[in-house]
Parts: sequence; structure tokens; C-alpha cells
Amino acid sequence: MTAIFKKELRSYFTSPVGYVCAAVLFALYGFYYYSVMLVGSTYYIAAGVYSSMFIWSMMILPILTMRSFSEEQKNKTDQALLTAPVGTGSIVLGKFLASAAVYGIIMLGSLVPAVVLSFFSAPNWALIAGTVFGSFLYGAAMLAIGIFISSLTQSQIVAAIGTFGVSILLVIVDQFSGMAGNETAAKILNWLSFNSRYTPFTNGIFNFASIVFFLSVAAVFLFLTARKLESRRWN
Repeated sequence: MTAIFKKELRSYFTSPVGYVCAAVLFALYGFYYYSVMLVGSTYYIAAGVYSSMFIWSMMILPILTMRSFSEEQKNKTDQALLTAPVGTGSIVLGKFLASAAVYGIIMLGSLVPAVVLSFFSAPNWALIAGTVFGSFLYGAAMLAIGIFISSLTQSQIVAAIGTFGVSILLVIVDQFSGMAGNETAAKILNWLSFNSRYTPFTNGIFNFASIVFFLSVAAVFLFLTARKLESRRWN
């Protein structure tokens, strides 16, 4: 797994993918931090910066995962992975951890302006930490979903669009609860909503149930990806 992780992490920065994703997100973070400075209150860092960046991050994450397995299948280099003496779980986990590491580096880098501003004011670090942590968990779950979708197709474009579509659906699924015909269906839709799970973190609340939910979603889709690779290995 370590070899896969290092190879994948290196590939993000030997190609433009990692740099482009980081550059776009850092530019957007800079814009929103500038808006907070114009307001003149660091209290709005959590709501004005990270909550605004939430949707942008969900749009960028599919780019990080679209090539995970799609490129391997298209170039037929997946045969080397499938015949290597490495478990499919280790392959999937290595790729996931590499993409999560890139996203984590971007999230940590986004905190630099907040740290600088803390020398001149008193940002609400409880809200900032909660929002950043929630964003990372949400992103980790979406990365796992993106990797699974990438394993289903040889087209990177299809993988990216598919992951983006799923991310949008999971954000707005709670809005369909009001249209549900019965109370049970409404509860299920609210339970599946990523947005409702993410909201407590924006209030500085480290909700244990939400943490377990996001980690469980990531684990389920990584497991499904491993099963998909296992079936291809046998074929």
C-alpha cells in the first residue's frame, strides 16, 4: 500500500492535475479571505470563506479522482496492478490516501491567512476548526465515491461528471424530503443528506454521528471499489 500511495501522490505533482486543483482553490480562498478583510471582522472566516468554498471544493474534487482507475483502464496499465502480489484493498486504499493527502494539503494551506490574521485579531478558531474538519470529512467521503465511479469507466470525463453529479445530489437530497409522500421517506432522505451532516461542523460542533457517517460512506465505497477490482482480477 505504501508503494501505491507514494506513486499516486507523486503522480499528482508530476502532472498538472495537483497544481491546477491547488492553484484554483487557493485563488478562490484568497478572494474570499479578501472579502472578509473588507468586512473587517475575522468572525466571518468560517461562514464567509469555508462555507462559501464548500461548493467550489465539491466541484474540484472530481478532478482529483477522475484518473484514479479510468486512466489505468484506458492505457491498460491496470493489468500490472491486478497481477501484482498486492491485495486490491491495498491498491484502493493507497490511491484514496494519496488523493486525501492532496486535499488535506490544500485545506491546511488555506489556513495560512487565518493564522496570519490571528496576529492582529482574534478569529473564532472553534468555528474555523469545525468547518475545516467537516469539509475534510465531507471531501474524504466524496473522494471515495469518485474513486469508485472512476473504477466503472475508462473515460476520465465521464468519471468526473458522474462524481460531480453525485456530489450535487447529496448536497440537495434533503430538499426533496418535503416532497416525500410519507414521514419515513423524508427521514431517510434527511439521513442520507451530506449537507445536514456537514452543518453541525459549521457551528463548531464536532458531531460524532456525522464523523461516523462520513467515515462509513468512505469505507463502503472503498470496499465496493476493491470488490470491483477483485472481479476484474478474476476475469
